[in-house]
Amino acid sequence: MKSEENISLRPYNTFRMDVHAGYFITCYNMEEIRMAVNANKDKSITVFGGGSNILLTKNIEGVVIKNEIRGINQIREEGHQVFVEAGAGENWHRFVLYCLDHNLGGVENLALIPGSVGASPMQNIGAYGVELSEVFHELLAYDTKEAKFKTFNREECLFGYRESIFKTKHKGRFIICKVVFRLTRKPIFNISYGAIRQELNAAEVKEVNIRSIAEAVIRIRRAKLPDPELIGNAGSFFKNPTVSASQFALLKEKFPLIVGFPNESGDVKLAAGWMIESCGWKGFRRGDAGCHAQQALVLVNYGNATGKEIFDLSEEILTSVKEKFGVELEREVNVL
Repeated sequence: MKSEENISLRPYNTFRMDVHAGYFITCYNMEEIRMAVNANKDKSITVFGGGSNILLTKNIEGVVIKNEIRGINQIREEGHQVFVEAGAGENWHRFVLYCLDHNLGGVENLALIPGSVGASPMQNIGAYGVELSEVFHELLAYDTKEAKFKTFNREECLFGYRESIFKTKHKGRFIICKVVFRLTRKPIFNISYGAIRQELNAAEVKEVNIRSIAEAVIRIRRAKLPDPELIGNAGSFFKNPTVSASQFALLKEKFPLIVGFPNESGDVKLAAGWMIESCGWKGFRRGDAGCHAQQALVLVNYGNATGKEIFDLSEEILTSVKEKFGVELEREVNVL
């Protein structure tokens, strides 16, 4: 365990916001998580993983715990299913690469998503027709309220679109330490969503497998999304909203080019990026705060934008989409 005081959080968040933490504690195992929490009961606690899904708008006066629990292990097999446990501090893409190297299918569509393993169930990350909840088995977390470890199964996590119980009812209460995934040696390929099939064809892939799918996803993401190492960002800033089929029909009459994807419930998921672009925000820049030129869902920090400037821009975007389409967008990024 490593403790520091009054340090800049710029290196620890992908938006590159230069705010400070009063206390910063790096924990490398579950016992250190327990010790750090119990030693700081009188202070507010904020947990950092990869720092890839947060917008910091002010200094953090309490304690920031940086979760650095590592390790990836295959813990058991049941037929063609393989259960893999990973530390919450593992880099998510590094975990995906581990699965590819060991011929374990299920997460190939989720390649190159920034962040940590611990954040993946919290956000129920998803991309190209696959959500984390589909391969999730269970997780172990520390309960900061009752000072004990607790295991959550899939049902207990209450997964939803880009959310879980850890973002709603139990927000801020549990620190995820380890996650167990249920992967497979006999994957069913999901290449119908987005541009994956076109990318595979363009690359003249003759045999589709988990690695070729992951490589196609990586190429697509690199072409469309800014690299956080070069331009500060947190990936998709907004969720794709869902409307009823009847509401979508009305929108389609008024906006014939509007993009929507029917889901199993009969509702329609709208492409938030299309609506934002239609409102004229794509490529917009004010000072160092902007909306990315290639993907309107992504807000960016070109250098020295403040968290408030990014937040204020997001407010303007929300208002304009509401006024034009009558649809309320929701931020995917956590604002602190």
